[in-house]
Amino acid sequence: MSGAGGDGRLHVRLGRTALRVSRVCLGTVNFGGRVAEPEARELMDHALDNGINFVDTANMYGWREYKGYTEEVIGRWLTSRPARRDQVVLATKVGNPMSEGVNEQGLSARHIIAACEASLRRLGTDWIDLYQMHHVDRDASWDEVWQAMEILVQQGKVRYVGSSNFAGWDLAAAQEAARARHFLGVVSEQCLYNLAVRQPELELLPAARAYGVAVLPWSPLHGGLLGGVLRKTAEGRAVKSGQGRAAAALETMRGTIERYEELCAQFGRDPAQVGLAWVMSRPGVTSTVIGPRTTAHIKDALQALDSPLSDEETARIEELFPPVGHGGAAPDAWLT
Repeated sequence: MSGAGGDGRLHVRLGRTALRVSRVCLGTVNFGGRVAEPEARELMDHALDNGINFVDTANMYGWREYKGYTEEVIGRWLTSRPARRDQVVLATKVGNPMSEGVNEQGLSARHIIAACEASLRRLGTDWIDLYQMHHVDRDASWDEVWQAMEILVQQGKVRYVGSSNFAGWDLAAAQEAARARHFLGVVSEQCLYNLAVRQPELELLPAARAYGVAVLPWSPLHGGLLGGVLRKTAEGRAVKSGQGRAAAALETMRGTIERYEELCAQFGRDPAQVGLAWVMSRPGVTSTVIGPRTTAHIKDALQALDSPLSDEETARIEELFPPVGHGGAAPDAWLT
């Protein structure tokens, strides 16, 4: 096990709850299409063996095969050794379209409850530890959303509710509505947060801290942009980093990324470990969601956790990727 797990620093409370999760969360977005089932099982085994007890998925993951495929892969892994289920904090999501049906998406009470039942079947489990709203639904009132979630919690099918891709004011609105119903409400928020995307520091992170909501950054390396994309491209090893958001960002950030990789080389550290270590050190961050394709990627994440950046390294990195405005929370970040 990683040294972080050995001294107790690997597991922390999920926000204001008493539930303890690993500071590295195994994201499964690559299962199906990029990672075949045998390799996915190996990744989950390796993560669990190294103290990572937090597994995150979504009902629509696996879309390269078909929506729901990834939950099925996880379900077969869990049922192949039933003792695993008690070891794992299992998170999934609801809200993204699952078919062309007009009611097969969003956060209506009908869809939340039906989607939960379908996820439970695919996952082969009786309960979901963290049921996350994949996106805010402007058409669904918070009373409707919370009524559905309360039913699932009362039935024992869901333990906690989380959010993903919310704005700060969405988080506040959701939490105040839950408070009025004497319901626990949102306990975690998954957001896009990394050196290249620091906007959550303005309002989302302050809102999360105020409400005791755990922050779970996804895409901490911005799709591979911060993982040594230029070196990997030169070596013909760029897989994910040559696509999607990483490729789009590289068009405008090439000079910055060149200096970033040079600086990481000066530190004697791998760019991926530097990018992960920075995210993991941010105030309010509970667990960082990684999307590994190999066990080496898991090793990088654990090593980043065990080897935090020094103050000098952090300062030099942030010269390349400065905060928005003057830094800190809005509106002070904008004041002159």
